[in-house]
Amino acid sequence: MSKILVVDDSAVARHAISSILSGHNQLTVASAVDGVAALEEIARDEPDVVVTDLVMPNMNGLELVAELRRRYPHIPAILVTSEGSEDITAQALREGAASYVPKAVLEQDLPTTVLRILALAKQERTRLSLLRKMTSADLTFVLDNDPELVPSLIQHLQDCMHHMCLITKADLIRISVALEEALSNALYHGNLEVSSSLRNEAGGAFYKLATQRISEEPYCNRRIHVAVSLKEETAKFVIRDEGPGFDRDVLPDPTDSSNLDNLSGRGVMLMMTFLDDVSYNDAGNEVTLVKKCVSDESSS
Repeated sequence: MSKILVVDDSAVARHAISSILSGHNQLTVASAVDGVAALEEIARDEPDVVVTDLVMPNMNGLELVAELRRRYPHIPAILVTSEGSEDITAQALREGAASYVPKAVLEQDLPTTVLRILALAKQERTRLSLLRKMTSADLTFVLDNDPELVPSLIQHLQDCMHHMCLITKADLIRISVALEEALSNALYHGNLEVSSSLRNEAGGAFYKLATQRISEEPYCNRRIHVAVSLKEETAKFVIRDEGPGFDRDVLPDPTDSSNLDNLSGRGVMLMMTFLDDVSYNDAGNEVTLVKKCVSDESSS
């Protein structure tokens, strides 16, 4: 049996929606009068899906969707919409609602929508459960010099490490910062050969030159190579650019506090501080980052 929580300040509407859903023998239905009461009910007994009205006192449907996304991202929300609520519906969908059903077609469309969302949610839970059973993963990427690819790659690697339960939440953030610095170094300083000294110049000189070189030879032909090895003991990231490299002897000492104000060494400083091992190849165009794995589960 799947539990559906119906949220509406109208007793008539709650009864009507509950009756529609209760007609399906695989569903049980609970109800709440507004978003505040819904969150209290969820804290007591989590439902599989929330079906919510948008206009309610105390906490409306939009606010409830935002709180669900923050506190219970695994619980999908379906909106019950009425004519004239198009703008708030669109906003709620952007906030994380899974779907919506207009009040005019509730009886026809709500049960099928709920069952479809339940099936998709079950598939996602099964996928996450499967990922937690994965003990190792080897991934390779070849990236163009596109700054927008960096956060997307980091998010993907975050998801992999999180679902495999390899790293604590606090360390996951620090690893992400280190990866961002390493990938940015490979992009801007390695492939595009833009000097950190330009960051101090007015008018955005650093990014103007980078944008210009993205479409100029030889810079535009260079790529960033990323090899990732995730295991129960360690997470290893090898990031190589196709630029001329740099002198490893100029790397800052992460134990020297005077280097904190050195803008040009900030990225390397963060990498060395947040990770267990950071090493470069002889050419200075490849960095290997290693973090020993300790998950929240194993440390609790």
